[in-house]
Amino acid sequence: MNLLYTEIEEDLRASVRAVLTDHCPPSAVLARLESDSSYDASLWELLASLGALGLHVPEEHGGQGASLRETAVVLEELGRFTAPVPFLGSAVLATTALVACESDLVASLASGTTVGALAVPLTTAPGSPFPATVSVEDGLLTGRVTSVVDAGAASLLVVPVEGPALYAVRADSPGVTVTEVVSLDMTRRIADVSLASTPGVVIASGDRATAAVQSALRVGAGLLASEQVGIAEACLEQTVRYVKERHQFGRAIGSFQAIKHRLADLWLELVCARATARHAADVLATGSADADVAVALAQSECSELAVRAAEETVQLHGGIGMTWEHPAHLSLKRAKVGQLALGTPGEHRRTLGRLVHLPMDIPSMGQT
Repeated sequence: MNLLYTEIEEDLRASVRAVLTDHCPPSAVLARLESDSSYDASLWELLASLGALGLHVPEEHGGQGASLRETAVVLEELGRFTAPVPFLGSAVLATTALVACESDLVASLASGTTVGALAVPLTTAPGSPFPATVSVEDGLLTGRVTSVVDAGAASLLVVPVEGPALYAVRADSPGVTVTEVVSLDMTRRIADVSLASTPGVVIASGDRATAAVQSALRVGAGLLASEQVGIAEACLEQTVRYVKERHQFGRAIGSFQAIKHRLADLWLELVCARATARHAADVLATGSADADVAVALAQSECSELAVRAAEETVQLHGGIGMTWEHPAHLSLKRAKVGQLALGTPGEHRRTLGRLVHLPMDIPSMGQT
């Protein structure tokens, strides 16, 4: 196992960062929050032209034939810039489910011509029971799924159905209603999806459908850790720059010991979290039997780090960090929603404890 970034991964990072620097500065993201358009379609097209949307899709299905390690690198950069694109919903969750089903539909997602969404609640953790809120009768789907990430931008819905089965549903099909709901993170929208006698196409059934959904959730949670590392790294760098420039009592505030210690502690946590995220991406890419352990460890560590780093950014920027005009709140909101997405840290810790056979019921003091 090699947790260091390869030369190819660093080149990919440089390309994605260059695009995001030019087309996704904080000012543009803040301006988009004030507009009616929730996603940046032009940025999505640029990411598609780089091949970033189908990195872990096999070449025979229209992808780049790379691995989840490369997809994780892209997510790090998207987290760094809080980019308003449907990457998690389409290029990770929906794409992974379609790859597991060996569906030809994945080619259009990999090229960026179609945006997909996996119709499960964003808070669904790996290992959860198969979603069963949609039923099928005579080939027509009826039901409702709440809090689906990136559903508002999707033209293709991958819908788990009682059975179990997975269906592909066009978002413009009869009976489909997608209603966006208010989310703390306005750069990553969620929506409720309702189906009323809606036609769909079966893409998997039985154990294969169950395995595809679990694979998507596991990959989504594991790679979300890389995005959270990108958020934390950007917050730390931004805060270090600020405390070097901001002066109080005739000195840069970064020279005060209390602030030095807070940032040093954050840096140490970031180094550890990056190792867990890289480990998760690597074992997911290689198909290791330790994938569930690695994902649970990475999510329990990285989701809390991202929130802490964003909170430190807001606090150490003082008054300006509390304002709408400063981008610190973008990172904090993305980190906080990510802490709830695909399983909370507590859920992942319980999963980790069960997987490594730790005692889950520890008596309190005074009990025998």
